[in-house]
Amino acid sequence: MSRVANYPVSVPNGVQVDINGQAIKAKGPKGEGVHNLHADVVAREEDGRLHFARADGTTEDLSMVGTMRALTQNLITGVSQGYEKKLELVGVGYRAQAQGKTLNLTLGFSHTIEYPIPEGITIDTPSATEVVVKGSNRQQVGQVASEIRSFRPPEPYKGKGVKYADERIIRKEAKKK
Repeated sequence: MSRVANYPVSVPNGVQVDINGQAIKAKGPKGEGVHNLHADVVAREEDGRLHFARADGTTEDLSMVGTMRALTQNLITGVSQGYEKKLELVGVGYRAQAQGKTLNLTLGFSHTIEYPIPEGITIDTPSATEVVVKGSNRQQVGQVASEIRSFRPPEPYKGKGVKYADERIIRKEAKKK
């Protein structure tokens, strides 16, 4: 039995939620978003909280109710507080610089990598070796951070590359003669 589905989603002040059939629209200070519910899930609003339930009452739908509740919680948190991922560049000469709608990365290749910043995402570079990805869509923020990391993932021998700020790189010992 899903325990997540039993907890209601509280709507903070400053966020407007509109339920129109299977579509939930949320608008807040950080942006707006829409989430379409699964056909087997029903949502209702009471006292500034969203409650989720199964449409027909079968046990197979209970896991989908928990999933839709979690995705709606992410939507409301995104439009009220926003999400961010921090990346660090480790290596001699590795630099990042945000210029307009592109992120320029110097990662030890013969050329600089120009990454176009998608709509709904803002990228800040507080220093030359730090990149902060911000946005209201949790999935999109994680995807952009993952794409930036994939240009030069950290390697286990020297620890060079692009890594998440909270990521721990397990180091390997070099081969001995």
